[in-house]
Amino acid sequence: MAPDTHPLSLPPDLIRLGARPAGKEAAIREAAQLLIAAGCIDPAYADSMIRRETVANTFLGHGVAIPHGMVDDRDLVRRNGIAILQVPDGVLWNEGQTARLVVAIAAQSDAHIAILRRLTRLMQDEARLNALFSTADPAELVAALSDDSPAAGPASDAGDLAESFEWVVDYPTGLHARPAAAWVETARTAAGRVRIRHGGEAADGKTLVALLQLGLRPGDRVTVSTDGPDALAALNRLRATITGLSAREKADAAAAARKAKAAVQGWTPPAAADGRAMPVVAGLGASPGLAIGPVHVLPKADLTVPDRPVPLLEGGNRLHEALTLTRQQLKALADDTARRLGPAEAGIFTAQAELLNDTDLVTLTCQLMVEGHGPGWSWNEAVERSAATLAANPNPVLAGRASDLRDVGRRVLTRIDPDLRGGSIRDLPDGPCILAADDLSPSDTAALDMGRVIGLATAQGGPTSHTAILARTLGLPAMVAGGAALTGLANGTLAILDGQSGRLYLDPAEGDLTAAHGWIEEQRVKKAQQEERRGLPARTRDGHTVEIGANVNRPDQVPVALSQGAEGVGLMRTEFLFLERGDAPGEDEQYETYRAMLEALDGRPLIVRALDIGGDKQVPHLHLPHEENPFLGVRGARLLLRRPELLEPQLRALYRAAKHAREGALSIMFPMITTLREIEALRAACDRIRAELDAPAVPLGIMVEVPAAAIQADVLARHVDFFSIGTNDLTQYALAVDRQHPELAAEADSLHPSVLRLIRMTVDGAARHGRWVGVCGGIAGDPFGAALLAGLGVRELSMTPRDIPGVKDRLRDSDLAGLRALALRAVDCESSDEVRALDGGAS
Repeated sequence: MAPDTHPLSLPPDLIRLGARPAGKEAAIREAAQLLIAAGCIDPAYADSMIRRETVANTFLGHGVAIPHGMVDDRDLVRRNGIAILQVPDGVLWNEGQTARLVVAIAAQSDAHIAILRRLTRLMQDEARLNALFSTADPAELVAALSDDSPAAGPASDAGDLAESFEWVVDYPTGLHARPAAAWVETARTAAGRVRIRHGGEAADGKTLVALLQLGLRPGDRVTVSTDGPDALAALNRLRATITGLSAREKADAAAAARKAKAAVQGWTPPAAADGRAMPVVAGLGASPGLAIGPVHVLPKADLTVPDRPVPLLEGGNRLHEALTLTRQQLKALADDTARRLGPAEAGIFTAQAELLNDTDLVTLTCQLMVEGHGPGWSWNEAVERSAATLAANPNPVLAGRASDLRDVGRRVLTRIDPDLRGGSIRDLPDGPCILAADDLSPSDTAALDMGRVIGLATAQGGPTSHTAILARTLGLPAMVAGGAALTGLANGTLAILDGQSGRLYLDPAEGDLTAAHGWIEEQRVKKAQQEERRGLPARTRDGHTVEIGANVNRPDQVPVALSQGAEGVGLMRTEFLFLERGDAPGEDEQYETYRAMLEALDGRPLIVRALDIGGDKQVPHLHLPHEENPFLGVRGARLLLRRPELLEPQLRALYRAAKHAREGALSIMFPMITTLREIEALRAACDRIRAELDAPAVPLGIMVEVPAAAIQADVLARHVDFFSIGTNDLTQYALAVDRQHPELAAEADSLHPSVLRLIRMTVDGAARHGRWVGVCGGIAGDPFGAALLAGLGVRELSMTPRDIPGVKDRLRDSDLAGLRALALRAVDCESSDEVRALDGGAS
């Protein structure tokens, strides 16, 4: 049979309105059946269309999918044709993708390019496309897919969807990539649309690039809106995610400010005897430290992407394969970075991977391909257009995300066309060097050979870029924004790089080198002393010891915690076993996790907090009832006592693990305890399950998170073995401040004298019965907060691993009498500002 190269036609009998397929495969087969009935395809081509879904994503975006068969099965196409299945309620295509128009394509050649061009143009006219999703007139679909006129531009005033709320951005650095990725992740759980509007500009809440392009700054007012069958529930989930990130963003900004304030001072060159000043390239300090060595200039990659058109289906296959392989590569990079540098740094690559899910980026690439361009050229053009929009943002943090987009875009591009790999950061001199470059991507920075690169200087970039963040984590001296003078240096030029002041000193004299080497040695000795001290106990100068634990969620996080000086795990949040999945883990799975945690700790103490769900931690698959105020509702122990199917498997798993643990290594504590009756009921459940399993007794403790528990600590202490104070919740309930409230969260200060008095009351009540008190809340990881807690009589502190060295140093440089005097002054203060003013260093 000669190939049918005639344009595709769309007679009414190839359109089915109001379809309700059970799933994606059913939708494809229903659309294929229309083509079979019209004589367009052999029945076997339907199976070929199903197979394609396993190797390529045929979701074009904006509710449109274009299923078609494998290239090798074109002989099963009898004549060109398309069929349209209208699914008004939508059908799940892939995770986060709902199709409402399924356009099945049968073509022996590229005759379907015209229809794809019309579809991509149609997707720019949202109002018309939405009308097609529900029209009862097939002629409207015929007209829309026969119309070659350009789509109407977007309306200047973006409207809001059915359910909405307003929020004022209170993230100190605006909406940057990591919180935006969390927004998108939550938005994609919505069945309908999610829209984020700022003034007259709106973005698809399920698209990371579109969100970042809004350029949201602190103080900007946005409207978040949703529609669809679960609009209100989806909106509530979004509200919880968006506002729930505020405290973390503020804490991270405050921690960064403290670290910047405490950072080691930069090096000052000695005055030359002859008055000669070293030539210097000035930029911005990005990562403190001093490096001495020859400069190696990385050639600027002036990438020219050739436009090599290929058949559209082949181009689509290449793009899909490249995106899939790059996601896998970024996942591996994130895992490796998490192990080496920490989860916050790994989040950089998780956010980068989210950029690949940007439907607008993929749609634009497809549109350029259907206009006749090659896949590599089309992808690069789409990335550059989006990156240019980001780079133009006046907010430097958001502008810095253009580098991330280009970074991940280059990864995909080299998968599409391996000839574009170009030079590599691995093409370096054999000896150590200061690497100078126009710019460096986050993934290149994370992959630097620290044995060959001793310093980093870039002509572009800023101190808030992901590259700068990674350099600081790696401990690599770095400067940014050095300008064109940097890349004009001759390879081999001897230099001294000061990452604190952001200066690159050139051609140093012997006296300069001697002074610099002396400064480096002083810093090396100081750092070595700090690292050696990590493993030492937090023992004050007069011999009082405070136990230091880490807040850890999974067994694979234990080695990092121990390397930072943790003496055990003071808080294992078991809710993460439930939050990071779509169903509840069974008893056996939980047992394996707890046993693996104990084995990783090798006899060191482990305190496991029973499931703490409710409040700001909601688990959709548990189907908890909606509460107007979940922080005052059924959460923590209240939920466990009402849902034995959650409590009992967890207790059984814990007691089974205890049978294989060193005596006393495992402790269990229960969250959100308010009354003695709750303790009695939970202890009875523990006793019954322990007897059934013939397991050893383990210490049972409670979280002190509400004022009622602190006030009645002397009564509750008779019935428990220890207390652990959750200062974040205790502060919230004591001060009546929702720590997620966008306007009030900053007032939820755990150093408020009222909170400190509740802590003292808890310690005093516990002491009457010989019980010990720990703290696993936020202020435990603040050196000054830890000093106050130790002075109040707290015996154990548990914190994020990276905070351990600083806390230990502060306590070792103190004496118990001074800490007690400091605590007495703090509880007599009138405000948290007065308390913080007491921070004068060692006590």
